[in-house]
Amino acid sequence: MLWVALHFPGLRNEALAPLAGWACQFTPRVAQAPPDALLAEVEASLRYFGGPDAFLRTLRAGLDALGVTAALATAPTGLAALWLARGGGGSLEALPLEATGFELDFFRGIGIATVGEALALPRDGLAQRCGSAMVDALDRACGRLPETYAFFAPPARFSARLELPGEAAHAEALLFPARRLLARLEGLLAARQEGIRAFTLRLAYFDSSSEEIEIRLAGLSRDAARLAGLLREKFSEKKLEQPVEALELRAADFEPLGPRSGGLFGDPAREEEDWSRLLERLRVRLGCEAICGLATQPDHRPEHAWRRVEPGEWDPREFRQPGARPLWLLEQPRRLAESEFTLLAGPERIECGWWAGDEAKRDYFIARLASDAAAWICREGGEWTLHGLFA
Repeated sequence: MLWVALHFPGLRNEALAPLAGWACQFTPRVAQAPPDALLAEVEASLRYFGGPDAFLRTLRAGLDALGVTAALATAPTGLAALWLARGGGGSLEALPLEATGFELDFFRGIGIATVGEALALPRDGLAQRCGSAMVDALDRACGRLPETYAFFAPPARFSARLELPGEAAHAEALLFPARRLLARLEGLLAARQEGIRAFTLRLAYFDSSSEEIEIRLAGLSRDAARLAGLLREKFSEKKLEQPVEALELRAADFEPLGPRSGGLFGDPAREEEDWSRLLERLRVRLGCEAICGLATQPDHRPEHAWRRVEPGEWDPREFRQPGARPLWLLEQPRRLAESEFTLLAGPERIECGWWAGDEAKRDYFIARLASDAAAWICREGGEWTLHGLFA
């Protein structure tokens, strides 16, 4: 069995949980070791990452992306790995006793300075002098007694705050620290095999006021680079009201998102994702209301037979029109003289809308115009109007 300890010098207790969620993407067996460390049992993950050395390289690269400084150590037991990480590595026997957190007055009085020297002392006498808890801890570190840990369960919500090292007066300067928060979010989502459709970035100003920026996605994702790209679009045109001192990233409503397999002959899923990314960038730049999808709805009047929907949304109220309908409807119907067309089919009587105060009594025909275009024309009140053109 192999354990990895991650020691974060100077870390506060409340910052451990987001890092534990991030670490769960490497192994599900992650435990917090307050106030400043995490423990991970990684034996079952080594083959996937290509062995212990490759696993540690991947872990260090992830920590660098987070901008977090951590001391790493490995050992056959969690407690030994934790002591080694806090003591700077090396062998367990040569480790200074300061790394264990024991009371050291007794050991200093008898000239004992390392874990190896403490292990060589008579066990009964050590238990009498220092208590059985210290002896049990030494036995757990050496693997003589079993260890028990409460492993971290990745939460169904994400919230993390990052204090900036200095004031940021331009929105573009916030992208770099925001990437670190997004990397933590990506790790948590990868551990849960889930994705998000929206997230919120809160800007904390120096006068204790704040501003929230909500980013909506066109589809499920957990890719930190994709999320950062949307923030870049948002920041490119944003002017800060005043300098920012901290960022807080929040996300909820996770949905299942498994790994994607590529296609042998083309990749429709990848093409759909590219389209979704284009929609996201347009909505971030132009506003959510500027980009929408269209769906039919049950109304015989052509001007009311459609509705706005979210891009890509499948509308369950979609219905089949009772007759032929043109692809192109004119924004305003145009009057026609009887000499400008030849009737081909019809009439189709439409008489509805009285309950909404917009009653329509019309006869629709398919006709050929002088230009040979197939048209959808209407007769209402003795007048002929052009409503649409067929492709």
